[in-house]
Amino acid sequence: MPEPISIVSPLRPHNSTCGYCGPPGERSKGKSNYHKAECLAMQLSCRVYQEMIDRGWRRSGTYCYKPDLKRSCCPQYTIKLDALQFKPSKSQRKLLNRFNRFVIHGDQRDVDDPMEGTNQEASRTVPVKDKGKSKATHVFELTKDIHRSEHAFAQDESPRHKFEVTLEPSSFTEEKFALYKSYQKEIHHDVDKAPSSFKRFLVHSPLVPQPIDYPSGRPAHLPENYGSYHQLYRLDGELVAVGVIDILPSCVSSVYFMYEKRWEKYSLGKLSALREAALAREIHEAGVPGMKYLYMGFYIQSCPKMRYKADYAPSYLADPEDYTWFPLERCRPLLEQYHYACFAHPEHSLKEPSSSPGKQTTMTRSFLPLLTLQSLHLQTPCLICHLSSS
Repeated sequence: MPEPISIVSPLRPHNSTCGYCGPPGERSKGKSNYHKAECLAMQLSCRVYQEMIDRGWRRSGTYCYKPDLKRSCCPQYTIKLDALQFKPSKSQRKLLNRFNRFVIHGDQRDVDDPMEGTNQEASRTVPVKDKGKSKATHVFELTKDIHRSEHAFAQDESPRHKFEVTLEPSSFTEEKFALYKSYQKEIHHDVDKAPSSFKRFLVHSPLVPQPIDYPSGRPAHLPENYGSYHQLYRLDGELVAVGVIDILPSCVSSVYFMYEKRWEKYSLGKLSALREAALAREIHEAGVPGMKYLYMGFYIQSCPKMRYKADYAPSYLADPEDYTWFPLERCRPLLEQYHYACFAHPEHSLKEPSSSPGKQTTMTRSFLPLLTLQSLHLQTPCLICHLSSS
């Protein structure tokens, strides 16, 4: 199947208020968040968008932008998790096992179920001795335990609740929109939401679906195509959460996650990261060797609510100048010492935000980073750029 042509319309970069350094539920007073480049994408091949996010781009619907890390109040570094090497921590295993216990046994705190387990490559139950007695201990494996309480994977157990997770191409439904409005109101204290904003932000996508080549056939629960998806979480038939993700040649890319507030105690956002990492690993294990990572958006050292991404390891940050990847642990000393950190060239790091817009200020120059993708990857099709007057 030929690679789709990617068609974009460059925009003049602008600055806006920041949602990361303002008070909870508010944005910054000043327009201190800068973009280095922007475009509206009419259509993008999944491979081209993969290359874009590897160079610091991100999409919101069909609008794509590349943050200006030197000028912005909260520099945003692209972060990816190695899903193949990822071993959930004890606290992450506890979160998943607690939710599984709830689905299987109901809200009972005294259930004797050896689910916490240890972190090994194979999932099995092994006998251990405890004060002269023998009991079973569960050995944790992410790709098995992530499905343990799902209705479609239930075998001998009869769960107290019916938990279902389905993956479907991104689309609008009143049910999803109702969840979005509830999430915005209860979590972000924002009540002014219309269907058009939901569609523009979380439904519309420029990605052209392209088949995933599974050498031995596609497992039923894995996606047929690369592209943009909604991952639906249902409990006893009710839609309780939706993960918005892009499935690309090298990664599962997290776009957004929303949930019903009354289920907040189960940390569904953190569980979604485990599920998305497991999805990348399962696609890889189904014969797609290039699928290795979970891209978790941006890592922002100055924003406490974004630092949770560092809890998923091993993670890597993209250098903002040469786009090579560095282990997060190696980046932290620079991030703590400087406002803007350059990992490949530490001498380029800055103590304070830059006041200079740099060289790429005109519409044509601002789009240069995207155009140069052609010279970086020979298999990437040429981009057709429609120069608008925006």
